[in-house]
Amino acid sequence: MLTLEQRLKTLECPEGPVDMVLDTDAYNEIDDQFAIAYAMHAPEKLNVKAIYAAPFYNERSEGPADGMERSYREIQKLLRLSGQEMEVFRGSTGYLTDESTFQPSAAADDLCRRAMDYSPYRPLYAVAIGAITNIASALLKNPEIADRIAVVWLGGNALEWHDNVEFNVRQDVAAARVVFGSGVPLIVVPCMGVASAFTSTGPELERWLGGKNALCDYLVQHTVEAADEYARGRIWSRPIWDVTAIGWLMNDRRRLMLDRLVPTPIPEYDHYYAQDARRPVCKFVYHIYRDALLSDLVAHITR
Repeated sequence: MLTLEQRLKTLECPEGPVDMVLDTDAYNEIDDQFAIAYAMHAPEKLNVKAIYAAPFYNERSEGPADGMERSYREIQKLLRLSGQEMEVFRGSTGYLTDESTFQPSAAADDLCRRAMDYSPYRPLYAVAIGAITNIASALLKNPEIADRIAVVWLGGNALEWHDNVEFNVRQDVAAARVVFGSGVPLIVVPCMGVASAFTSTGPELERWLGGKNALCDYLVQHTVEAADEYARGRIWSRPIWDVTAIGWLMNDRRRLMLDRLVPTPIPEYDHYYAQDARRPVCKFVYHIYRDALLSDLVAHITR
């Protein structure tokens, strides 16, 4: 069990280089690809040890298992475009059926094994930008890792938002409840009301990324294509909010975003947060410095 001092220390943005794993539903939206590229091109701060494919189910997949498999292949495609090699693990093929039974996967197994090499004084950062099924499964399978990792999750909405109907959390509420109730040091980057401010446009992306390298061209092309699917003929800006979860680890001197300590809320099945002041504290991001974060993203992925 972490002491309050250890928890508060872990909830501060790390000052030096850190080891991390990235859990992503990469095929779901183009913003995952931006986040993966950011993480892979910031070696001075982030040592990405592995990437996990997360399940998702919407119009871009035939079910959670298909979404995970498509994400697995998309991760590998991005690595090829980046000219980098990395361990990639398949995640779960379904969501949690209850709050005590884990979903087996290579990703959960890897996190259970890998986390045991870390400690409260040197945690492994698990950054999740999709349904948090894989992380929850690892915590259920080996609760001991809760003191050896810190979880940064892009999920849910701002505490002040009128509801918590957000894609990452509503896919697997049970998994969110497991993570929020596990005692693991937790940093939450909410979507609506916070990360939703981190947007860009086609002309802006073409100005700063176009022609820089094959990966940047891919990101620009697919962002514009995705926007044209739902906003053809209309003015649009596109949230690329998954980047903000990586941005929290890059947030030394609070130059990219602001956060605050709050008692860890309880994700409810009715898609609202419940509050209990007795729960351990976690971090909630409440403001993104949009221009500063976009500048940092561009500087890294155009190297």
